[in-house]
Amino acid sequence: MTKSFETWEYEEVETTFGLKRVFELPALTNWLDSPRNNVSETMKHFLEMIQKRLIVNADAWNEDELKMFFIAPLLSQMPLETDDFKPFTQRTISAKFPELDLEVSGKIEFVIARGKQRPKQPYFFLHEYKQERRRENDPLGQLLISMVAARQNNEKQTPLFGCYVVGRDWFFVVLDQQYYAVSLACDATKNHELFQIVAMLSTMPTIIRRYL
Repeated sequence: MTKSFETWEYEEVETTFGLKRVFELPALTNWLDSPRNNVSETMKHFLEMIQKRLIVNADAWNEDELKMFFIAPLLSQMPLETDDFKPFTQRTISAKFPELDLEVSGKIEFVIARGKQRPKQPYFFLHEYKQERRRENDPLGQLLISMVAARQNNEKQTPLFGCYVVGRDWFFVVLDQQYYAVSLACDATKNHELFQIVAMLSTMPTIIRRYL
């Protein structure tokens, strides 16, 4: 049986793959504690500009508009590309689970991974941008199944880091072995929470290097 990412809900991922949600994981706790005090004045001015767009439009933008006018500009300012890994967008990931007679497949919105032309060992996923007023599927479920698929193919079984976005709210997720944890919402229309989002994205290369 083949099942696409967009059809999964988080409870189904838990049941199928034996995952358990916990309130705390050390990897997520440490990630949430990323220092926020090194945002330059230039960056603050840029963040203020795109934040104003979000405040005015968060409840009106569709998914493409949210991605184009807020998420993509924000990501463009993050130091996420190195000699060892880089971001990829709209890449297909699939994985087979013979013991379950199951194959899963789907496109990832944004992933940081090793590789030059194709993602080879994903470490961080930014998957599922949802507009604020409408959710026809489960963004956490889709993020989790994409992480499970990547883990099946990865050479090294390291913790995987991810995030999904619903309008102004960002939720950070860590999957470590059979356990996963989800942060509280970070509201990008509030300055201190936007700085936390920036800090967590900026820290990602440092975290990835620990597992190389």
